[in-house]
Amino acid sequence: MMIKILIADDHPVVREGFKQIISKADDLLVEAEALSGFEVVELVNKKDFDVVVLDLSMPGKDGLEVLKDLKAIRPSLPVLILSMHPEEQVALRTFKSGAAGYLNKESAPGELVNAIRKIHSGGKYVSPALAEKLVADLDKKEEEPHESLSDREFQVFRLIASGMDVDEIAKELFISVKTVRTYRDRILEKLQLKNNVEIAHYAIKHKLV
Repeated sequence: MMIKILIADDHPVVREGFKQIISKADDLLVEAEALSGFEVVELVNKKDFDVVVLDLSMPGKDGLEVLKDLKAIRPSLPVLILSMHPEEQVALRTFKSGAAGYLNKESAPGELVNAIRKIHSGGKYVSPALAEKLVADLDKKEEEPHESLSDREFQVFRLIASGMDVDEIAKELFISVKTVRTYRDRILEKLQLKNNVEIAHYAIKHKLV
């Protein structure tokens, strides 16, 4: 039986690359593609998929938001998160939100098919490096300040750290400038930072961008 897959990534070249990898597997079929978080939710509402391959950095609704929406619509639908970010920094947050697997885009070509099969069979997919990091974290006595950020605060935090201003972030996330400033104030307070420059330095130091 074919495993029907929804690929969600806003970059056509990336989607095409994943389709080529998946097409080489006899048991996998790319049933549909999505360019935005809103489109992912719309497609899952209309069609039955066996696995969703979801980019973490989607326009409009980011991957974490979409993941939570998908878990509400179809709790049993396995979702594989793809990201350019260092997996040990972001993966745990995605698993807490309901992801079945996490894969860094740099390692995707060699591991994508295995990851899809693993989560479709009911398992969880983590790379050896991530598994080692998760075990090491069990011994950690205190959480890092950024771990106290909500998913939306974490999303705004990363966008600020990447150099976007409040107007650009508001446009990217479809929220008001005032709301972005509120999130920024909460981030500064929780991380005990003073400005955007310090946010960027913090993010670089902790490998969050």
